[in-house]
Amino acid sequence: MESVNAVGRRKAAVARVIVKDGSGVITINKRPLDNYFPSSILQYIVRQPLTTLDCNEKYDIHVNLDGGGYKGQAEALRLAIARALVKINPDDKSVLRREGFMTRDPRAVERKKPGQPKARKRFQFSKR
Repeated sequence: MESVNAVGRRKAAVARVIVKDGSGVITINKRPLDNYFPSSILQYIVRQPLTTLDCNEKYDIHVNLDGGGYKGQAEALRLAIARALVKINPDDKSVLRREGFMTRDPRAVERKKPGQPKARKRFQFSKR
């Protein structure tokens, strides 16, 4: 199998992924996964699609991650990995969709409105 590319997004984070046959090494911005995401919860989020399909030690994944915070980056990476796995084997799409890994989360920060301190917060009302 030659390499497969995919992109995942979440909030302001963008993850570009290259998946090749290998031994299960995930490299993010030229750093290993456990170095880039020290939190075991974020490592779990990134590995969810691979664990669901039981192919943790089957592919080497090279990632270019940009923008957003660490949670958004982890979820963008999860989406990118899921999309790449579907390109490799389209039969896996229904399993990944059932787990919710194929859906791009549309929630983002609401814009600040003029004449207000934040998106929904109002300045204090004074009757007199």
